[in-house]
Amino acid sequence: MKNIMLLGSTGSIGMQTLEVVRANEDMKVVSLAAFQSIDLLEKQILEFEPEVACVYKEEKALELKKRLKGRSKVTVLSGMEGLSACATVPSGDIAVAAVVGMIGIRPVIEAVKAKKDIAFANKETLVTAGHLIMPLVKKMGVKLLPVDSEHSAIFQCLQGARHKEVSKLILTASGGPFRGKKREELKSVTLQDALNHPNWSMGKKITIDSSTMVNKGLEVIEARWLFDIGFDRIQVVLQPQSIIHSMVEFCDGAVMAQLGTPDMRLPIQYALCYPERRQCMGERLDFTKLSAITFEQPDKETFRSLVLAYEAGKTGGSMPTVLNAANEKAVSLFLQEKIPYLAMAELIEDAMEAHTVLPNPSLEEILECEQEVYRYIDGKYQ
Repeated sequence: MKNIMLLGSTGSIGMQTLEVVRANEDMKVVSLAAFQSIDLLEKQILEFEPEVACVYKEEKALELKKRLKGRSKVTVLSGMEGLSACATVPSGDIAVAAVVGMIGIRPVIEAVKAKKDIAFANKETLVTAGHLIMPLVKKMGVKLLPVDSEHSAIFQCLQGARHKEVSKLILTASGGPFRGKKREELKSVTLQDALNHPNWSMGKKITIDSSTMVNKGLEVIEARWLFDIGFDRIQVVLQPQSIIHSMVEFCDGAVMAQLGTPDMRLPIQYALCYPERRQCMGERLDFTKLSAITFEQPDKETFRSLVLAYEAGKTGGSMPTVLNAANEKAVSLFLQEKIPYLAMAELIEDAMEAHTVLPNPSLEEILECEQEVYRYIDGKYQ
């Protein structure tokens, strides 16, 4: 039996993880954690009967406790303490880190310290704290298994390969809803336009990130840590059909790619079952119906956030935290329709230019840096 601790159970990745669990009789959920969506979390608790659950918002946790009284034996916790408890349940084997944002850093660190394997879908953790996480993973001897489709694809392509044989990693991107558009055309973009992703069904935040291509930039930084490779050997290409999920070029010129329909349940199940492959629900790729697989260069002038991500990654230290925090704040403002679409990249660049880099920040300094960026941006919109 594989005992799973699921952080972010009410989000897109979390709900698809539970679909995978339903399809595999030898998987059991021992903890569930959500931010505040207690209606859905209540249903999940009653179905999966975990040992522990967490609602990050304390008042929502208290309400959930009342609802579940006499109906479930689950222990309901709240806050960061509750998240960390859900990531370190003694009976748990693997923690699915699917919370959104830097709130996921501390629970991941605690899970690694508790020698739990990690199925990793919280890119902000490696983007901002990769220099802390990766040495700890190595020290504790746990597996860090990528769930993002692109990193899972690279991970799959690297099976049986030696690190010295890798020439470069090629991260693919759909290009989002605005592929081919120029800056002038994006001035009038609405929130609904940006949420209309052509291929993937995702949460609002990551859908906006995909539209600006900052998501791909964050994935570049994440890949640097996951696969221990320099930024000059990580390339981004557009692959609009989202059939090739990423590729690896080897020293002899051979290129390996992982292909499939755009379905997150495949990389989720691969991470949970690794190194085993199992039957997976979902549509299969039919090459007889596939008219073309095409590639394009990303437009770095229009999608400035991708360039900023490379700059932040190469600068290192606390700069990736600034990139990430400024983007989180900018996306929040855009989702509230308080700023225009193009202002998101401008806010990120402003915050990066205003920041004095800390070369090797501690966890506390990373979290304080995040708050400093929030305060800086709030100061512009008060």
